[in-house]
Amino acid sequence: MGKTTGFLEYERVTGPVISEEMRIFNFNEFHSQLTVEEQKLQAARCMDCGLPFCQAGAMIAGMASGCPLNNLVPEFNDLVYKGNLELAYKRLSMTHSFPEFTSRVCPALCENACTCGLHDQPVATKENEKLIVENAFAKGLVSEKAPKTRTGKKVAVVGSGPSGLAVAQFLNRRGHSVTVYERNDRIGGLLRYGIPNMKLDKAIIDRRVHMMEEAGISFVTNVNVCGSKKYNTNVTEKTKYISAAELEAEYDAVVLACGASNPRDIKAPGREAKGIYFAVDFLGRVTKSLLDNYDKKNVGSKNDIDKNIADEKPVSLVSSDITDMVKGKDVVVIGGGDTGNDCLGSCIRLGAKSVTQLEMMPCPPAERLSTNPWPEWPRTLKTDYGQEEAIYKFGNDPRVYQTTVKEFISEKKDKESILKSVVIVDLKAEKDEKTGRMNMVQVEGSQREIPAQLVLIAAGFLGSESYVTEGFGVAVDGRTNVKTDMGHFATSKPGVFVAGDMHRGQSLVVWAIAEGRKAAMEVDHYLMYEG
Repeated sequence: MGKTTGFLEYERVTGPVISEEMRIFNFNEFHSQLTVEEQKLQAARCMDCGLPFCQAGAMIAGMASGCPLNNLVPEFNDLVYKGNLELAYKRLSMTHSFPEFTSRVCPALCENACTCGLHDQPVATKENEKLIVENAFAKGLVSEKAPKTRTGKKVAVVGSGPSGLAVAQFLNRRGHSVTVYERNDRIGGLLRYGIPNMKLDKAIIDRRVHMMEEAGISFVTNVNVCGSKKYNTNVTEKTKYISAAELEAEYDAVVLACGASNPRDIKAPGREAKGIYFAVDFLGRVTKSLLDNYDKKNVGSKNDIDKNIADEKPVSLVSSDITDMVKGKDVVVIGGGDTGNDCLGSCIRLGAKSVTQLEMMPCPPAERLSTNPWPEWPRTLKTDYGQEEAIYKFGNDPRVYQTTVKEFISEKKDKESILKSVVIVDLKAEKDEKTGRMNMVQVEGSQREIPAQLVLIAAGFLGSESYVTEGFGVAVDGRTNVKTDMGHFATSKPGVFVAGDMHRGQSLVVWAIAEGRKAAMEVDHYLMYEG
């Protein structure tokens, strides 16, 4: 390593962050970068540890430790320290399809497995990665070149999220003709409509997709594969339908990358009241409204990354129906994960009167317990940007632990049941004598009513949507994820493959990209040697 004592000489420093006071008035990204010279010192902290867990991507105690893409982190950190950013990008791009996405939205599994983190702060690898890729874009080093020859094989990719894009990129580079089908009006899947703009500016997606189009990948939007009007799948008047049989007849292979898009519901009395939405649907509607108004205002070019889509107060860029859902209302978010946190940040920007986040599990400890040693993923308390903004705006942490909704209370208005409050109840862990498992059960007498005119359910996902798996006739497991042999991506249907959340269940963007790359390798082998 270029600076073997760097971790002793330099403290961890990350890029400046726009204050809560300023950022809650728009949907812009709010993390800035250090200068190149400052970032080089951060890269110098990467020690010659000899056993870099950061790049392992191994499962330890049921949780991922290190990068699932197996990025050779010490190598590109060393190159950043030495100032060779061009070679650092070449090194990073050998294992990574889209570092511009993960350097913004990944929880940094690499950092949580960093050897420096055992006794000190981990290396700021995520920000090193962002410097590498953004420098590469700025200097024209990033490209998606069309292959010189084509194999004559055609592949359909169903879903344009991170796994679908990774599949398409790899197979196109191998010379196959790839068409990506997306049921929404824009490409990106989870990246587009599941992650709010302040975490990932949508121009970053457009920048990459534009390159992929120029390299020969076809993107088709507003097409619901296996869908029909009887399914509630975000259809519009522009939506077209293609059957599994049509795709299988036209293409040599089909890759399903539709995500784990079946949200877990809350089955409590009063659920039918107006004002209760699935979180991912809400986040998608907010982003679509921003993008639609951005297009109407014609602010800059579609691929101009120097302009954020929301440089004004949000009310002027979000349609009135979205604003009216939130403004002046007491909001309850059910679920303590990243999606729930994103709902907090979005609702604060849209003028919520109050925000409360319900979490079924106990509050995590502030520091690692002895039962959760490094390099396991740290099960410790994390206060994310939405919670920080809620603390600033309302003066208290919005999270309420070991609590769930017992009942939704509504009132009649114009013959409709309109949500006005929720009854919440405390939970406690109790062992099931038959199974030996610990379950969260309600505490008698702990229920109380709190105001809520908007409830967002962010309780996770149950797996694949059945109309797709049934349409293709692929086998699923007990969690409705598409079943394959361990470590493989071929489904029970010959010529049909799967990748991403649809395969492994709800997970991270980095896992989706890793799955997409591995699935594409298997598809390539099938096309060239088996199909």
